[in-house]
Amino acid sequence: MGSQTVRHELVTKHAQNVSKVRITVIYCFRALCCKGPPPARPEYDLVCIGLTGSGKTSLLSKLCSESPDSVVSTTGFSIKAVPFQNAILNVKELGGADNIRKYWSRYYQGSQGVIFVLDSASSEDDLETARNELHSALQHPQLCTLPFLILANHQDKPAARSVQEQKLEDLSEDISHLFLRAKGLVI
Repeated sequence: MGSQTVRHELVTKHAQNVSKVRITVIYCFRALCCKGPPPARPEYDLVCIGLTGSGKTSLLSKLCSESPDSVVSTTGFSIKAVPFQNAILNVKELGGADNIRKYWSRYYQGSQGVIFVLDSASSEDDLETARNELHSALQHPQLCTLPFLILANHQDKPAARSVQEQKLEDLSEDISHLFLRAKGLVI
């Protein structure tokens, strides 16, 4: 009877080990396969505007970790997905040339925010044009309720002006906006 008891104990231990392995495999399978895809990051649509040479393309390329050698000024429009840890920004960058600015408003629909980039070291004439374009954007029916990021680029240049010198703060008091200064975004 002793050998039958030993055999019974071995079979019982083997069955217990197999059960543990099954439970472990099922647990791992569920952990790996049954959770479903990771939760999607929310996506937000923004429009990025500003005069030619203000640094819009360089800003977006830098945010997308693209090579500075690949930066080419935008002549029409371009869309870039800018990934962040908790969200993705789908940014429509609109070219800033005279002949393109008149079409900006056609691309505003569906935007959830605005990035306005200006060259703080530009000539007084270009700065006045940028102020006028910013004022138009702030007053546009599709943009006037949206958050604005106003980026004063090229702060590292000797001719750069402060936000106060650019006289931007008094363009609108009722609009939610944020002023930021940036250095060397243009490569």
